[in-house]
Amino acid sequence: MNTIFSRDRQIKSMELTVSHAEKYLGQFCSLLASYTRKTAKLRDQADMLVRQLNDFSNTEDPELRTCLKNLAEDLAMVQDYRQAEVERLEIKVVTPLKAYGDIVENKRADLKRFNADRDRALKELQKLEKLQQKNPSDRQRISQADVNAQKATNDAHRSTRQLEETISDFQRQKLEDIKRIFTDFITVEMVFHAKALEVYTHTFQNLDSMDIDKDLELFTGRIRVSDGPLDNQTLLPSSMAHQPSPTLGSSLKHTAESAKKSRSSILQRQRVVEEEEEEDEEEYESEIEAQWSRQSYASQYAQILRQKN
Repeated sequence: MNTIFSRDRQIKSMELTVSHAEKYLGQFCSLLASYTRKTAKLRDQADMLVRQLNDFSNTEDPELRTCLKNLAEDLAMVQDYRQAEVERLEIKVVTPLKAYGDIVENKRADLKRFNADRDRALKELQKLEKLQQKNPSDRQRISQADVNAQKATNDAHRSTRQLEETISDFQRQKLEDIKRIFTDFITVEMVFHAKALEVYTHTFQNLDSMDIDKDLELFTGRIRVSDGPLDNQTLLPSSMAHQPSPTLGSSLKHTAESAKKSRSSILQRQRVVEEEEEEDEEEYESEIEAQWSRQSYASQYAQILRQKN
């Protein structure tokens, strides 16, 4: 009897082991499931940001448009990595933790069976002790009670050994699982952040190389009203413009010479403007070619995959 009931401290330790596993692994499961769901929500928000970046880029000039489209492509690529992160977290982290609900329930059933065997042995021993005290001469009943008590005690001993083995196996499995689960968790996170850092490094360099002066020059050219001086004749009232001159002959001669000089000046300015426009067009075309040559990380990665295939 002393052998059975002197192990109360060990039994309490086993029960605490199961209770702590149920409490903390359950909390880990809940928290990491929430972590996974919020990561999936972050992926969805980033997808919305990608769409907005593409829409906004279509309203801007070439330099900013190229950078924003590259940013959107790279951000979309990172969300593909994030989707893989979500799936791996669900499979390698959340699902194994969920399994501990059934595992802990089974261990509690083992503890319950052991306590039932121990209580039965205790009752049989108490029954034997009472018979020995009240009817010491009733050897038949005492003998039967002794057999029952011995059988119940043996069952309790067997349950104790089985429980010790079961809880030891449970503890070993728990330690191995916790080590593997959190190692997988860190590995999944490291893989995602390493991939994201690789993409974002390229994206940062792409954004940093954006020349805002080019777009600003195009914008300024669109909003500029006029570069040439206003003609004095356009500022005169119509009555003054058609008023005859006192010296008609000299005035007509002077007007003809002025018109000739004005036409010559206008032609010269037109040639200069045409030359400048040709230069601007050449520069603009070269800028467009340079902008298209700047590709996102996602585009470069896709081209590499196509070349491999």
